[in-house]
Parts: sequence; C-alpha cells; structure tokens
Amino acid sequence: MRALQMTTWHKEAEFVEVDEPSPAAGQVVVRIGAAGACHSDLHMMHGEGATVPFLLPFTLGHENAGWVHSVGDGVTSVEPGQPVAVYGAWGCGLCARCTVGMENYCEGPGAARVGAGCGLGMDGGMADYMLVPASHYLLPLPDGLSPAEAAPLTDAGLTPYHAVRRSLPKLVPGSTAVVIGIGGLGHLAVQILKATSAARVIAVDTKSDALDLALSVGADTVFEAGDTTARDVRTATGNRGADLVLDCVGSEVTLATAAACTRPLGDLTLLGVAGGSFGFSFLCPAYEVSVQSVYWGSRSELGEVLDLAARRLIRAESTIYPLEKALDGYRALAAGEVVGRAVMVPEKSS
Repeated sequence: MRALQMTTWHKEAEFVEVDEPSPAAGQVVVRIGAAGACHSDLHMMHGEGATVPFLLPFTLGHENAGWVHSVGDGVTSVEPGQPVAVYGAWGCGLCARCTVGMENYCEGPGAARVGAGCGLGMDGGMADYMLVPASHYLLPLPDGLSPAEAAPLTDAGLTPYHAVRRSLPKLVPGSTAVVIGIGGLGHLAVQILKATSAARVIAVDTKSDALDLALSVGADTVFEAGDTTARDVRTATGNRGADLVLDCVGSEVTLATAAACTRPLGDLTLLGVAGGSFGFSFLCPAYEVSVQSVYWGSRSELGEVLDLAARRLIRAESTIYPLEKALDGYRALAAGEVVGRAVMVPEKSS
C-alpha cells in the first residue's frame, strides 16, 4: 500500500510502497478515513538544527480516524467496520501517567523518545491502513460524526481542549481569554472556550481571513497582530489583561505579545511549535503568571472533545485533499493558504 513517509530529516516527505499491516494479539488495523496535517510535520520536513529523537523512516499522520479493518487475538472492545478515532500519543502503558490515560506524558521505559506516537516516530495515518498497537487507543465515534470531521479533533481539538480545561477555574464570568493564531489549533480553541467557559474571547492573527474565521466561530473581539496588540488587549480589558492567553504559534513575537497580555495570576499557555522563547524577569510576565506548554491531552479528554463535536458545539474547519495530493496540502499549509486544518482523505474512503 502507499504511505507518506519521513525518510530524511528536513526534506519533504515522500510516498513509498509498504506492506499492508496485519494485527498481532491485542492490536488493531484501521482503514483510514481521514488524516490531519499539522505544522509539527512541517518542522520535521523544513526545520533546521536538531531533530526529535525518532528513528526514520516512519509514516506521517498523527490525527487519524477511520474504520476498524481487522483485530488481533484478544481484542473485544472494537469490531471490524466500527468507526473510530485514534488517540495518537502512544506510551509504555505501564507508568503512572499511562495508567490514568495520559500517555502524552509517558515516563516509562520509552520516555526518552519524548512525544512518540503515531505519525511521530511510529507509523501514522497518511496511508490506506495503519496499525494501532493496542485497542485502548481507539475511541468509538459518536453517532453523526464522520472520520473526516473527527480526525483533526484528535490533536487540533484535543490540545487546546486540554489547555483550556486546566485553566477553567480562572475563566469565570468577567474573565478574558486571548487566542493568538487562528489556524488549525486556534479556531478550535475559540470554540472550546465559548463552549466550556464564561470567558470573553479575543482572537489575534495577522491575516484578515483568519480573523473572519474567528468571528464566525464565536470570538467576541478580534485584533490584527502588530505593535499595538498588547495595548489593544489591555484597553479592551480595562487595563487588566487576560486571565488566559493561548499562544497557538509559539514564535518570538507571539510569545512576547502573550507575556505582555497576561494578567497577574493569569495563565500563559504555549501550544504552537514555532520554536520561539521569551525572557523571564521579576516584572515580565506579570506577578504570579503561570507559564506552561501542553502536548496533546488525555484519552478521556479526547472522548469529551468528540462529544462536543457530536453535539455541534465545536467543529473543525477543514480543507480536504485526496491522499495522493497530500504534499500539495502540506505546501499550502507551509504557505499559509489553508483555512483551518488540512485533512487528507484516501480516495476509497471519500
């Protein structure tokens, strides 16, 4: 079968022919219905300097949904033909983090391969079929939610959901949340904030079409990113600043803006992987601001994200590409031409 694989660091991925997978005991083969493309894939293709500690080659695609194709001995939780979403963070299954469903923060024997999962060091879903090493990584799709709708939610929905959920106690009536970067992650972050919190939501981006998207999915206020962004946010909040800032870009500029926007006792949470950093001092960020990065979320949180989508409280704005045109999708993503998320669909699943 065809698979889009990383074969050389910092080079464009390429299609190769590989054997169709067969499940061993406890494993499941999924026929891919859709696989999302992420900026982290672009960093592996086009980035510079050190690489993540993954072994090459591997098939891209860490946002996946489809149908159970075949199951190995002992698998009883899913059955062939069942529509499923794939939880992409695959841990050791034994450590304290994994046993509570947070394989994204695995601390077990394989933890040196930080962030490993499908499409990230292990074969993902940019193929006709993918092998899932354990059935508990599969979540049945709620009625009415298609694989193409569900696939981008497994990361672009799950990551901001986890970030918002950990800050919910601060998002009370009268609070403000700022989302910087209204792309695949950011447009879902806006919706998650509106669906789960009482916060007023401000969206920030450099592109007018992204700000239009933010307004269409529920943002209360939008600002074009620039030299006055922090001042604009402070003016809009009575000079208090934001209780939560979600930086879905992660550049030097956006992190500096995020730090300048965050209210004392607020949260500054980094989701984007653009590689930026910012200086820390007694006065910056503001007093008692908590700064953190997040990576995916838990399996149970993915179930909650899928429930929100099935109830039409959130939806992923997607641009669909046939799998054979996946590289065109990545090129469009790199050029900033994709609205929302780029999603690859094998022809037989469309």
